[in-house]
Amino acid sequence: MTAQPQTFRQIVLGCLWQARGSIAVALVCVAGTTLVALALPWPLKLIFDHVLFGKPVPASWATLLAWVQPGSIVTLGLLSVAIVVLALLSATFAYAQIYVTSRIGFEVTFRLRNALFNHLQRLSLSFHVRSRSGELMNKIVADTNTLKDVYSEYVLAFATHALTVIGMCVVMWLIDATLALIVIVSFPLLFGGLYLVLARMRVSARQQRYRESALTSRLMEVLKAVSLVQAFGRERYESTRFETQSSLSKEESIRMARMEASVARIVEVARALGLATVMLFGGIQVLRGRMSPGDLLVFSSYIVDMYKPVRIMARLSARFSKASASADRIRELLDTRVDLTDAPGAKIVRSLRGDIAFRNLSFWYEPGRPVIENLSLELPAGRCIALVGASGAGKSTLANLIIRLYDPSEGMVTVDGVDIRTLDRESYRQRIGVVLQDALLFGASIRENIAYGKSDATDAEIEAAARAVSAHDFISRLPEGYDEIVGESGASLSGGQRQRLSLARALIKSPDILLMDEPTSAIDAESEAQIRTALRTTMQGKTTILIAHHLQSVRHADVIVVLRHGKIVEQGTHAELVARRGYYCDLFQIDPAALAEA
Repeated sequence: MTAQPQTFRQIVLGCLWQARGSIAVALVCVAGTTLVALALPWPLKLIFDHVLFGKPVPASWATLLAWVQPGSIVTLGLLSVAIVVLALLSATFAYAQIYVTSRIGFEVTFRLRNALFNHLQRLSLSFHVRSRSGELMNKIVADTNTLKDVYSEYVLAFATHALTVIGMCVVMWLIDATLALIVIVSFPLLFGGLYLVLARMRVSARQQRYRESALTSRLMEVLKAVSLVQAFGRERYESTRFETQSSLSKEESIRMARMEASVARIVEVARALGLATVMLFGGIQVLRGRMSPGDLLVFSSYIVDMYKPVRIMARLSARFSKASASADRIRELLDTRVDLTDAPGAKIVRSLRGDIAFRNLSFWYEPGRPVIENLSLELPAGRCIALVGASGAGKSTLANLIIRLYDPSEGMVTVDGVDIRTLDRESYRQRIGVVLQDALLFGASIRENIAYGKSDATDAEIEAAARAVSAHDFISRLPEGYDEIVGESGASLSGGQRQRLSLARALIKSPDILLMDEPTSAIDAESEAQIRTALRTTMQGKTTILIAHHLQSVRHADVIVVLRHGKIVEQGTHAELVARRGYYCDLFQIDPAALAEA
């Protein structure tokens, strides 16, 4: 049974639980950083109040600060060293925190990317047909990267600065409650304004992500079809379209930058007002002898230092808004339901005879618009069966149902009398060789592309498969032979060469069922004849299903099934169908005068 995909929450919490030791270390660093930040102004207070101005140490601190002597150069030196030591401690805690949390962030990103990639592979073909590859790529790469920064830096940095602000407020309250209250009262107004801006930023962040995904999708589409663009002379047209989408992304990014700048300015104005208020009322307290200059210095230092973490917290909140948009997009993808799942106790397939049957089969991509309607058909094992029909007749849909890229909307597909939905998909598909008309290849070596059909294939097996489809000669002429890198999608090879490699990839696994979608359409006549002979030998006694568009491809099939609008209209051998002079003859434009020769 296929394991249920994990949710976004389960992945993140599971990763954080495994990293609980590292998180504990990071929390210690957070506490250390906070305490050091609170301690930083106090050497200055001691220098000004007790060393320079000779004010006596309070009785409650007399034992602890007995070494602090008025006018002592030694005390001045020790307090100066203390400032350096505190700075070193702060740097050490910060370094350890960044190192530990970075590991956590990269681990979360690693888990999320793997989960997303595995989930995408489990989603049905209909999902991928509807989705844009550029958007999916952005979710796997860009969105997870954004979340990596959250878990590696933002969360604990935010916590550190929040604790620092709280600690400073507590110390200021202990020094002078009235003055501290004046500062604290301004916080609700400050954070209220920030909240309104950040709420708008979250909406803008989602829109920005959407624009970037659309831009990436457009770029990928054009790069894949660059030969078509150049052939039709549409470079300017595509440039205009790209500039339009890029402009939309740019405008949204500028809007985000403007809001981020407004957040920083709000905090700067609040800091200036807070410092001015403290200096005014604190100065009055010093003049009246109710506060020492050192206390005012600590107060003003805290005000200056307090708004720095507040500003950083505001900036981090803006980044949290972006990260929240990314998390929503990742969560949305992970929550996409997997349509195709293995039944409980799915049977592992070791081999197949190859008897295929469609029983009262109906299929539709959209309700009310059936592609195949109430179709029943027996495809006997060991025979070559050709599926023919006009475009949209349902040929490829039947093929996709056989290899279970889709499940029937109604009815069932059986192999050897067993509903394929009760079989383990991976082991079942291992027994089927598939040759697609597009002859998709990976940007890897020829050896790797052929061995993709059988991961443990030997060099001898790879060469034998290549010889069987007349590919060995052209491979041997390449500079690196079987180690030649074919480029993305096999772009460095001709269409015929790609199809031969696709055939070799299907044959190397010695499949029990071979499913081919016009496998020789881009191959010259001589090679086609050689491949047909090789296929007849290789697939002798095995079930072969051929989706054909040309008469030459089907005339030697054991059974030809003629489809029209998702229904079977004719069935038989080439000779039988020609003798009927029906839709089959119309499809291949066989005129009466040629019937005898056909």
